[in-house]
Amino acid sequence: MLVVGCGGIGGIVTAALREHDPALIGEVIALTTNADIARATQDHGFRLTGEGGDRVVAGRAVTALPAGCEPFDWIFLCTQPPQVEAAARAAAPHLAPAGAMVCFQNGLCEARVARVLEDTGVASRGRVVGAVVAWGAAMPEPGLYERTSSGGFSIGRPDGEPEDRLDELAILLEAIGPVNLSNNLLGARWSKLAINCAISTIGTLSGLRLGSTLIHRFARRLALDLMTEAVVVARAERVRLEKVSGTLDLDWIALTDAERRAAGSPGLVAKHAMLLAVGARYRKMRSSMLTAIERGRPPAVDFLNGEVTAHAARHGIPTPFNHEAIKLVHQIARRELAPSMTTLRMLADLPK
Repeated sequence: MLVVGCGGIGGIVTAALREHDPALIGEVIALTTNADIARATQDHGFRLTGEGGDRVVAGRAVTALPAGCEPFDWIFLCTQPPQVEAAARAAAPHLAPAGAMVCFQNGLCEARVARVLEDTGVASRGRVVGAVVAWGAAMPEPGLYERTSSGGFSIGRPDGEPEDRLDELAILLEAIGPVNLSNNLLGARWSKLAINCAISTIGTLSGLRLGSTLIHRFARRLALDLMTEAVVVARAERVRLEKVSGTLDLDWIALTDAERRAAGSPGLVAKHAMLLAVGARYRKMRSSMLTAIERGRPPAVDFLNGEVTAHAARHGIPTPFNHEAIKLVHQIARRELAPSMTTLRMLADLPK
């Protein structure tokens, strides 16, 4: 197995696989473009904290694959979305003839990776698998990985077709968390996309962890507006949305036309209560998009809110909150705005 990208998700994935039964898992190589991560893991191994307790897992990440390494049965793409196509292109020559790439990104990256494989002369059908991540992780410093919430995965092929090797992948990923085999990966992806358009973006604009952001009523209402636009577009795309982690129903949480106009209603109270519960459960979660900006990397907003606005344009659907969110996040990336609750309120105060 090859894990490409050793940020929060990639570091946890690598460490969990490495500390599992080697006879079951086999060899795991972690590849990073960050020399600081490579040095830190070489000196100290993979240091874990948060959910699951503090521990150190032996091993290191490398900045280049060893000469003559065998082709990989599984290539786990754990980069941020803006880097996923370059990562897939670089890794494609090392994919075994019967191997597959697994996308751990938020957004709709499977189609992008499939196009990369086709461009490099690799038939993509059945070679790209999606893994929707239902847990949080962060890398406070190179080589130190904090699991900020528990959870597992939904995995499947983009075309929804069943496949024997998905059972093998499920066994591997159960070293990290429970795995659900899905025949509606697109529905799971769009549901997670709707949530990320809200959660990741408001965390980037506020600069705060999720729990500290969602205690504010206006932030919860903004999250509802962002998710509602995504759900409306998904319906236009004829996507059957899946519940996230088996509980969060995006079809239910999306605002009705009446709720969009109302100052309050029993339905709105219930939806705010749901978001308060989400904020409490994932209170330590910090936006990976904000972390990317702080490290000088491009934000993933075009792969999240940008997917919503691009698909919306094909159907003539207005998405003012997601459209404005993209502009504000890029202003933060260009250092024209600072993350703050004031910046978040700029988006929340758009006319309803």
